[in-house]
Amino acid sequence: MRTFRHELFRLEDHLSRLGHSLDVVGVCLPMTCEALAAAARTLVTRNSSLLDAEDELGLSVFVTPGGYASFGSGGIPAPTLGMHTYRLPFRLWAEKYRQGQALVTASVRQVPPACWPTDLKCRSRMHYYLADREAAAREPGSRALLLDLEGRVSEASTANVLVYRRGEGLLSPPLERILHGISLNVAFGLAAELGIKTIFRNLTLTDLTGADEVLLSSTSPCLLPVTRLDGQPIGTGKPGETFQRLIAAWSALVDVNIVAQAEHRAGCSG
Repeated sequence: MRTFRHELFRLEDHLSRLGHSLDVVGVCLPMTCEALAAAARTLVTRNSSLLDAEDELGLSVFVTPGGYASFGSGGIPAPTLGMHTYRLPFRLWAEKYRQGQALVTASVRQVPPACWPTDLKCRSRMHYYLADREAAAREPGSRALLLDLEGRVSEASTANVLVYRRGEGLLSPPLERILHGISLNVAFGLAAELGIKTIFRNLTLTDLTGADEVLLSSTSPCLLPVTRLDGQPIGTGKPGETFQRLIAAWSALVDVNIVAQAEHRAGCSG
């Protein structure tokens, strides 16, 4: 998760998803959610004091089953809980708000539900790494678009995919087929406030290439416009009106000009 004005955004939602993931794998959180939330806020408060006032933090919370029994000294291993913060690297996405993000359809596929449930937030990201490496080799600066085994649009690397089509609205793959991102849920809420209809259905590459706009939602940049897919422009090839409306609404929600903050901090960091 990330901060805005040094306050964690949607902390309870992230911890709720963590709790669900732990239920899926049968691991018990070694403290209450309330205690974990308090510890997260304390860590962020302390580490934010080391930053410039306009900087922001990312926070990673992870839980493992504990020691590996084959190398342990016996007994039932207790779960391990860890947290760490990092200064948000705005330079990685600041220019994308105005120039757009390029996507490349990777041959690497999304991990199928037969391996682990799609609603499990799992830190194994090897498929993202391999897909992004392939994408960057084909078009420097691009990110990977991952399809499922049936060839349907799944996700981008570490981001949910949204399509906007005039006359239909904002389109998303069915939630049961993707990791339901916290930022995705924020985008749905903002779209509803703006009178933009949200539709859930299977998406194909044709849906993306014929879209008026394609968007990526993820924690740190919040929302990014996709302006090119496999070397071809999406819509006008520039960030569209729906992106502009949604990112403005998101900025109002958190009382931070998201685009201006990223551009300013990226400039400061070189």
